[in-house]
Amino acid sequence: MNFQVVVLAGGTSNNLTPLVSKEVPKPLLPVANRPVLYYVLHQLEQNNLKDLIVVVEGGDAALLVGAWISGTFVDRLHVEIAAVPEDIGTAGAIRAISRHLTAKDILVMSGDLVSDVPPGAVAATHRRHDAAVTAMLCSVPVSGPLESGSSSGKDKAKKPGRYNIIGLDPAKQFLLHIATGPEIEKDTRLQKCILHAVGQMEIRSDLMDAHMYAFKRSVLQEVLDLKDTFQSLKQDVLPYLVRSQLKSEASLNGSPQGEENGNEKVSSQNNQVLVSRILANASTPSFHKHCSEDCDGSGPIRKTHKCCAYIATSSSYCVRLNSIQAFMDINRDVTGEADYLLSDTSSDRNNIIGPSPKIGTKTTVGPHCMLGEGSEMGDKCQVKRSVIGRHCRIGSHVKVVNSVVMNYVTIGDGCIIQGSVICSNVQLQELVVLKDCQVGAGFVVTAGSEHKGESLARKEK
Repeated sequence: MNFQVVVLAGGTSNNLTPLVSKEVPKPLLPVANRPVLYYVLHQLEQNNLKDLIVVVEGGDAALLVGAWISGTFVDRLHVEIAAVPEDIGTAGAIRAISRHLTAKDILVMSGDLVSDVPPGAVAATHRRHDAAVTAMLCSVPVSGPLESGSSSGKDKAKKPGRYNIIGLDPAKQFLLHIATGPEIEKDTRLQKCILHAVGQMEIRSDLMDAHMYAFKRSVLQEVLDLKDTFQSLKQDVLPYLVRSQLKSEASLNGSPQGEENGNEKVSSQNNQVLVSRILANASTPSFHKHCSEDCDGSGPIRKTHKCCAYIATSSSYCVRLNSIQAFMDINRDVTGEADYLLSDTSSDRNNIIGPSPKIGTKTTVGPHCMLGEGSEMGDKCQVKRSVIGRHCRIGSHVKVVNSVVMNYVTIGDGCIIQGSVICSNVQLQELVVLKDCQVGAGFVVTAGSEHKGESLARKEK
């Protein structure tokens, strides 16, 4: 298909403190005892997209990620690891590696995307329409525990978030408007020229920009060169391309957009609004073809470009690991309703237990749980909807519910862990109670202590 794939794997993330660390950068955070980056690379391999650049923030993190990829995907993928400075943004990361981009089309994916949507289908849609950019859109994920580990009522309900305001043509092929971030709380301004051309637009707030894009390389590099202040593909580059798709070539060469002129205003409060025809008989499937007049009717347009949308089916699984709640949700889902993502893991319908486990008498491991290789549990323990990592030592009378326990964790007798994340090499002494907590790597929680809604971590030296 002659696509070059860029995986933006990240490095550290303030949203994931204290889960991420120098030893465990974000791409290596475990989802069902595998690094989250595994799910992206495995899916690319399944779609025969094997020429990859994996971009990692920070040199040390890049070394760790590179070593893991070499050991896991040896002779399966052609991967180049590119280290970039931290906090330069997704557009800045592409700008930093631009000299390595040589293919006609570039597929850009976030390294924290756990999804069953085939990247090859997004790439094929992009090629079919000869688009400047094609964005993958999916249903907004529902967040929150199924069986709450939290005592607060507001945490018990699973609620969809609000990510984007998106405008689509009647055939749902072209992306005509997108508002992200703080813009979604404001009134949405729709460009009159686009409304004139397409005739009607469907406004959606139930779709999420999943951060999987196919770009025409020449267009992407031109925008990044001309707009050197752009830092984000999602919040800067994509909205810019969408706004300028029916303007002249000059609009891609740095001319002012005049976005506040000639716009129509639509309330962003409605979940789905159909904008009526602006001009009679204006709707046409070929509105991206060469037009005879500019948006304001002042002169000819020499060229347009297409911004396309690939909309995943409502049954597709598509979640980004960009918060602690998302980390919990994805671990729960991949060992539950989305366990098919663990394609080469032996499992039954109830739980996934690694080789050589040692489970004490009257200990129960409930449905949708995972117990990692070499882990041991004492007598009369209960594990419900939780992931236990590799080589953990768990005492007797321990209860673990709706939680993730990473590798090499020691848990003393009588501990209760609910709705929490326990990072690697943590020691919980006996009779510890944790509720809705995150415990950073290597931390020791003293015997008999109780913590609720806390983040416990060692101070960085």
